[in-house]
Parts: sequence; C-alpha cells; structure tokens
Amino acid sequence: MQKWVYLLLTTLLFSTYLTSCENSPPEPTPPGKSRLDVVKNRGKLHCGVEGNMGGFSFVDQNGNYSGIDVDICKAVAAALFNDPNAVKYRNLDSTERFTALNGGEVDMLSRNTTWTIRRDTIVGLEFAPTTFYDGQSIMVRDDSGITSLEDLQGKSICVEAGTTIELNLADNLRQRNIEAETLTFQQADPAYAAYAEGRCDGMTSDKSQLLHRRQTLPNPEQHIILNTTLSKEPLSPATVNNDSAWFDVIKWVIYALIEAEELGITQANVEEKKNSDDPTIRRFLGVEGNLGEGLGLSNDFAYRVIKQVGNYGEVYDRNLGKNSPFKLPRGQNNLWTNGGLLYSPPFR
Repeated sequence: MQKWVYLLLTTLLFSTYLTSCENSPPEPTPPGKSRLDVVKNRGKLHCGVEGNMGGFSFVDQNGNYSGIDVDICKAVAAALFNDPNAVKYRNLDSTERFTALNGGEVDMLSRNTTWTIRRDTIVGLEFAPTTFYDGQSIMVRDDSGITSLEDLQGKSICVEAGTTIELNLADNLRQRNIEAETLTFQQADPAYAAYAEGRCDGMTSDKSQLLHRRQTLPNPEQHIILNTTLSKEPLSPATVNNDSAWFDVIKWVIYALIEAEELGITQANVEEKKNSDDPTIRRFLGVEGNLGEGLGLSNDFAYRVIKQVGNYGEVYDRNLGKNSPFKLPRGQNNLWTNGGLLYSPPFR
C-alpha cells in the first residue's frame, strides 16, 4: 500500500511540474475583438484540461496527451489551423479552471466539466454541446457491506472540492437525512489516495472517473461502484460568455464530429466521401457551398476535423469504448438514431 501511495504522489508531483512548465500568462481578449481573433493571431490553441484522467485527458511521462477531451481540443485546432497538434495544453484542477478561463490563461476548457445553470450564468461561462453524458455514483470496498447511500450513515466519504460532485453529495445526504462525514480535497489524486489508505469508507465522483480510478487501485476487484445514480452530469467544453464568434467555432466543430458519424464519414473514407453525389455530404465537407465563412473558418473545416481526428464514434471508441482499456458501452453517448442523446443541427 505504501508503495502504491508513493507512486501516486510521484505522479501527482510530475503532473504539477508539467502544469507549472506549461502555464501561460493571462492574455485577455482586446475590447471589440473575439477570442477567435486572439487564437488565430497566435497560431495555437490554449486548451485547459484535467491532465490526469485516463480516457478523458491524460499526459504521460513523455508529455503526450490523450483522451476524449484532448481530441476535442485537437478537433478545434484542426478546424482552425489544419493541424491537430497546434495546441498548448494547460492542466487545471477543479478550483482553478474557471479563473484560468475567465482570466485569458486558456482559450477554452475541455475538462470533464458539468454544465449547470450557475456556471452558465453567474460564473460567466458558455457551454458547448455535451461531449459525454455521465452520472455520479460512489465506490466502496467490496467487503464493506455497503450497497446504498443509506449504508454510509455514520461513515465517511471522500470528494473533490469545488465540483458539482461535492454539491450533489451534500444535497443527497440532506434529502435522505443521512449523517456522513465528508472529506474534501482540492485535487482528485489526494482524494483517491485517502480512499486507498482507508481514511474514508466511500469515494464519490462521476461513474466514468470511478471506473478509471478503480483500475489504478492495488486490487481493483476488491472495490465496487454502487448501482445508484446521484445526479445528471452532462460534461461539456466551455468558453467565456458573450463571445459568439468564438463560441460558434467550438460549438460547430463538436457538431461536426457528431454529424460525421451520422453521415457515415470516417477518417478512413473521408477522401472518398468528397466524391459523393449526396449534396448534404458535399456541403458538409466543403466541396460545395460556404458553410465555413460564417464561422471565420475555411469551408472545408469539417473535412479537416474528420481527416485528422475522426468522427465522434471513432473518438469515443479509441478513448473510452471498444478500442480502449475501459470498454465502456456508448449508452446515452450514442447517436439519437441508436437510442442515445447525441444530435446535431443541420449543416446547411
């Protein structure tokens, strides 16, 4: 156990080192300009991510980033610069992410952030389409006898501070008249370390994060995720409020990923699809029409995205689904035509 905790703390320190090396000075958007102008002039996208969550955003010891949130950043860079690697990543914990975005340290967040009314208004964010529909649950030890939230009466629960997870837990405990001790941590790593050491009886977070983190524990099979959902967690990229030009770019790049899957356009066949007689496909790929002009992008921006990043299904499968270590079923994160919640407005 001590060895595992040492490795976890080493990883945390390494992640902190990378974050400190990558910090950018605040770069506010000039009056009368859009963030889109700032990003274009700079020639690189500054994207805020979590950086330590496999499947969503994870940086390895060589500094390589991967995950569904990372691929969203790459898709935006591909649309803007025809280069998915024209991205500078910034690792942000849950308590600093909004300050970094509003202060101009990053251009956008693509960091497992739940879309809520308070964040959409008071905090001053603008949320792009949801890229992952999730829900909150609790992980406990298999031999604990705990099968429901009520079984945590008089026990302790670890949670990351400054998150909707913390608020949801408090609401559920209050609603059900459950008295449990809540141990809060500013970052996820110390919270899971505390759970692994037995300092708390349960660990609560999004189900997707719990699935990932369970695999990092010394004996994953000795931990279970309760069959209960405490909340809705629509995880969405975000930009600053009142900048429609920049927001529109993020929004329609995400819709392009979804629309491409529905049209059957993949990285492997996108070149062939450019020769299609279908007017919808030809407009979407920029062979005809001028859909990019209104966004300040090239008319073939969707082609760039799919050619270099893939459609949403491809992004999901390699990071979270059948081609990943997690094998997480699509469920709600499927197209509307397959019983899911993903739906794109028309490209016309």
